[in-house]
Amino acid sequence: MRNLISFPFRPFQACLLPSHLHSTSSKARQTQHHQNHIRGFSCTAALISPSPRGDNSSHHLYEPIEGVEKLESYRVGGYHPTTIGDNIHNRYQVVQKLGNGTYSTIWLARDQKDGKYVAIKVCTADSNPLEFSVLSELSNSQQSSSTSLGKRLIPSVLDRFEVQGSNGTHPCYVTIPARMSLSEAKDASYNRLFQLDVARALAAQLVLAVEYVHSQGFVHGDLHAGNVLLQLPFDLSQLSVEGLYKKYGEPEFEAIRRFDGQPLPPNIPSQAVLPIWLGEASDKLKLPEAKILLSDFGEAFSPAKHQRFESHTPLVSRPPEVRFDPHKPISFPSDIWSLGCSLWSIIHTTLLREQFRHPLGPCQTSDMRRYMPIVSGEG
Repeated sequence: MRNLISFPFRPFQACLLPSHLHSTSSKARQTQHHQNHIRGFSCTAALISPSPRGDNSSHHLYEPIEGVEKLESYRVGGYHPTTIGDNIHNRYQVVQKLGNGTYSTIWLARDQKDGKYVAIKVCTADSNPLEFSVLSELSNSQQSSSTSLGKRLIPSVLDRFEVQGSNGTHPCYVTIPARMSLSEAKDASYNRLFQLDVARALAAQLVLAVEYVHSQGFVHGDLHAGNVLLQLPFDLSQLSVEGLYKKYGEPEFEAIRRFDGQPLPPNIPSQAVLPIWLGEASDKLKLPEAKILLSDFGEAFSPAKHQRFESHTPLVSRPPEVRFDPHKPISFPSDIWSLGCSLWSIIHTTLLREQFRHPLGPCQTSDMRRYMPIVSGEG
């Protein structure tokens, strides 16, 4: 029996049936049904509530399609219509979809210059332009030996450019593709656990990555398991496009339709592309595969240069000072709180705050009364 990590605490209620067990005909969704975290880049999507800079379109125009981006966000200022076969920047041939976030779609492309596969993050026209600057500073800094290990866990931007489209000007970043996020790996597993040695390695690397980001004067601002990616265990570029399709399946499409039956506008593709699945269930991961990349710096900032009073981290890992001390700017401690929640999610089956949900959660109201003063700083 594999050595899966567990806790010596009092028993918790069993978690709900993992979402990936919902039946579906798509190979890309056999293991997961949402796949909206990104391999290569990762952006927060449905986990954020409310949307920090999201569009104001609450009206649903299109029939929903499981596992793809919000179709109403194909609007001026929103997503750029992209599909399989597109030649981006006269260099990158799109061959598969990796995923999507609130402010981007991410595509697997073949670099026609050197033949390698890359991940291209095509951002919405209204996305935060600071992400590239943060990543550039983190990649180019002259780090000390004590933080050099953490630097290796930050993705390097290989190329940057803009594309013009019907919805505006869209920043695009190119990086190496990754395998999956930690949250995706857990969702693909029935028991939602990593093996003990794997969990320890993942946790240690995440601490090193956050330490490095902080040493360079930045707060990540959106730490959670969905933004921690696992590196591919082999060079994907060893496969031809045909070999890629044979191993992982050809791209799958679903027609986009309006509820009112009217023709689609020109700023939305005619078909949605379902994301490819390159990952593995968490309990099946081996120690040599436990290599992370800390991704999605769209919420990163420097407290020395900018004051920020709100957090767009998912509610389950949002720092308590945002709720209990909203007039004080957030800083590095907010990352530490979210880091702790992320470490818990690595070594446990559920998210930390799910333990305190009432009445659905396992803790009783008395537990809430006991812990909330500590969280709020009153205990």
